[in-house]
Amino acid sequence: MGLPAGHVTDVPGLSRTAQLKALGNGVVPQQAAHALLALLNGTRASGHAAAA
Repeated sequence: MGLPAGHVTDVPGLSRTAQLKALGNGVVPQQAAHALLALLNGTRASGHAAAA
């Protein structure tokens, strides 16, 4: 997700549920950036060239 290793998981006493809640939708901006770059470059998100 672009965070340093242990950013959430190394917090003492934080349950798995609390870790996931703390992360929330943190990956969404990176997914949007990837999709936008793919559109601007004329490629699909998978990296293949777009059909003409």
